[in-house]
Amino acid sequence: MIYRILADAVLILHGLFLGFVVLGGLLVVRWKRVAWVHVPAFLWGAAIEFGGWVCPLTPLENRLRRSGGGEGYDAGFVEHYLLPVVYPGGLTREIQVALGVLVILLNAGVYAWLLLRRRL
Repeated sequence: MIYRILADAVLILHGLFLGFVVLGGLLVVRWKRVAWVHVPAFLWGAAIEFGGWVCPLTPLENRLRRSGGGEGYDAGFVEHYLLPVVYPGGLTREIQVALGVLVILLNAGVYAWLLLRRRL
């Protein structure tokens, strides 16, 4: 039972981290110091997508699920939980690169806006 709870906690943490990677720049609009955590986080998220790697939280969640008697999954977090909703056809390398570009562009836009606003 404890392994299932821990696996679910990792799943929630992973989802929150992913949300922070994609939308954390919006928190920086309100709290500038969040940028010290957000910039490395979104660069990590983009690197995972560009490199085609698997985030270390995915194997951790799988290990906990299997230890609790459940089944893990072969794909990464995004492929397993998000892509079936957004891209039912499955993940391709092109989609991974597009997700990485989206993360960079979205956050670069927020930071550029903040810098321009600061100068005016």
